[in-house]
Amino acid sequence: MDPEPRSRERRTLMGYPVDTQKLEGVRRAMEERGLDALVVRAPDNVLYLTNYWPMKGYDLAIFPREGPATLLVIEPQLAEARRTAWTSDVRAFRFYHPSDPRPPTERALEMGLEVLRERGLAGRIGVELSQNSQICDRMVGEPTVYTQKYFEAFRGAAREVTDAAPLLAGVRSLKTPQEIERMRLANELAAIGMEYARERIRPGMKESEVAAMIEGHIHAVGVGYKGRVEMARAFTLVWSGPGIATFTPTSNRPVVENEPTLVEIWVCADGYWTDLTKNLVPGKLTPRYHALLDQLLEIFHRASGVCRDGAPLGEVDRIIRQGIAAAGYPGQPSHPVGHGVGARAHEPPYCHQAAPGAMRAGMVLAIEPGIYWEGGGGLRLEDNFLITAEGCEKLCTYPDDFRH
Repeated sequence: MDPEPRSRERRTLMGYPVDTQKLEGVRRAMEERGLDALVVRAPDNVLYLTNYWPMKGYDLAIFPREGPATLLVIEPQLAEARRTAWTSDVRAFRFYHPSDPRPPTERALEMGLEVLRERGLAGRIGVELSQNSQICDRMVGEPTVYTQKYFEAFRGAAREVTDAAPLLAGVRSLKTPQEIERMRLANELAAIGMEYARERIRPGMKESEVAAMIEGHIHAVGVGYKGRVEMARAFTLVWSGPGIATFTPTSNRPVVENEPTLVEIWVCADGYWTDLTKNLVPGKLTPRYHALLDQLLEIFHRASGVCRDGAPLGEVDRIIRQGIAAAGYPGQPSHPVGHGVGARAHEPPYCHQAAPGAMRAGMVLAIEPGIYWEGGGGLRLEDNFLITAEGCEKLCTYPDDFRH
């Protein structure tokens, strides 16, 4: 293919239109809490409120209850931020300053405080005081954290500073149609990567080769996918046969014939994520693994079968743990088995049998029962389910029964 169609495809990639339903929901929640503005710096919250996914985690968004948001970005990202952001008020701070040796986060903070003064936002401000996790920026390798000085600065600039994290967790738990569309794209790419590996996996390959094959293919296909995805990345953990355990790194262990190769796979498409566990088998499963897969599929289907608007969140946890105990593995698994997915791979709500809360239409939940054998080996299944009024919809097409 000549390069011209490729360049045309790149030029047609467009940012998403303003998600009015999402932003109106945020402002209603702010009004209920008497908040004048939110100030966010976690990349997933900047993305959620502005549609700009930071290249580095130095950027800030000031989101007032009334009027447009203000987005502050490092200078090299100004053009891209103006192209993709839902606000026209995009301002740049210096990434490098010839006379200021401080880190760029200091200049972002100063500019953020200036914006609050300029816009008269000195009343009740929400800041991410209890944001205990965040997605990576697009550089991936160096998550940016903020210091005590950052949080104290807002206490000096506003009459009252309150925690914005619970508000954002609440509104983010219910996905808008646009968000669901974006998550479908991420799930499509995950299925493409798994099918690619299913056709090419061979006994004796290293687990790390399988991981690289999946991640590389999703990145190659995903950037520009359907003219709708600008950046796609995959992150995997791969274990084969006796290497399967609750959570360990991918290694150079060989892929085992006739036993599962388990793939924990996160795909991020323009800031929206999957959290999936899918499996491959070169050859035919051993009888012991056949029996284990049948047990897990039954438990998985029972747990997903209770998912609908109004159902208790804790039912997922209870059904999975009771089912696994009845299968002969009491106390398993040692990891949580249900949580929200969206602009992070793990986000509220969480399914715990001792916690309150109900499912609501628009939530997307990852459900992940797992059984692990003493000494190594076992199996986990995981998919992402969109909660609806009538039930739920599985978002990834790659089969959980990987024998077929």
